This record gives sequence, structure tokens and C-alpha cells, in this order.
Amino acid sequence: MGKKKVIAQTVEETLKEEQALTTAQKKASEKAPEKNVVGSTGQVHIKSTYNNTIISVADAQGNVIIWSSAGSLGFRGPKKATPYAATKIVETVFEKMKKNPLKRVSIFVKGIGTGRESAIRAIAAQGVEVIGIKDLTPVPHNGCRPPKVRRV
Repeated sequence: MGKKKVIAQTVEETLKEEQALTTAQKKASEKAPEKNVVGSTGQVHIKSTYNNTIISVADAQGNVIIWSSAGSLGFRGPKKATPYAATKIVETVFEKMKKNPLKRVSIFVKGIGTGRESAIRAIAAQGVEVIGIKDLTPVPHNGCRPPKVRRV
């Protein structure tokens, strides 16, 4: 939606950005709460908007255990909505879950952002069994008129 500006970065800037991301991931995984997971099945909710991606992990009853977002990992501005940010969020969430890992998960996806598919692929790559994927994106049945499309 709109034009994306491509900015060329130097090697030093890229390394500095990568280092900041790894420190944010370590910091987030250290702050993981000590919540006991009942059972080995759970739910992963992915909310992907145009501006951000939020991933939360819940147990079978729906109680949220751990969550993370692109903004909480240190991504700022348009970088929050990238597929790369979504994969880093999944890695951080499953790093937090190391003490009480889930073996089987159901994935619930909401929203139409760019991070939804890459987040699902990253969850599958973490070695958990995916029971099912359900799309919960709200679709109007000819309700209110949507806002006009933004032209920049």
C-alpha cells in the first residue's frame, strides 16, 4: 500500500542494528514470566496489521502465557511490519518457552499484514506440531463504509 523507500546501509550500520536486535531478544527472553503450562498443547495467536505484528501464546484454556511484538524487540517505524520482524518475534517467543515447551499448537491468524505467512513458517520451523491453522480476520458483510484509500 504505497511506495516503499529503499535505504542503502553501510556494513557497520547493519552490524549495529543486528547486535541491537540480539540484545533485545536476550533481554526479552530473560524477562519471561514463570507461568506453568498445563499440558503440552496450546494456541498461538498472530495479529498482523499494516504497522505491526503481535504474537501471543496461550494454553489450551486460552490463558495467555507469553506474548511479544515487533515494537517490543526494538524494531521501529516501517521495519515493524516486515516479514523478518515476524520471524524474529516467533524466535523470541519460543526462546521464552524453553522452560515449559509446547509440543502441539493451533495457530489463529488475524489481520492482513505482511508478517502473517512468515510467522506461520517460523512456527513450523521451531519443531512444534501444528494441529491446525485458522484465519480469524474480520470480514464485513456489507456493513459500514470503509475509510477512503490513502494516497501519498
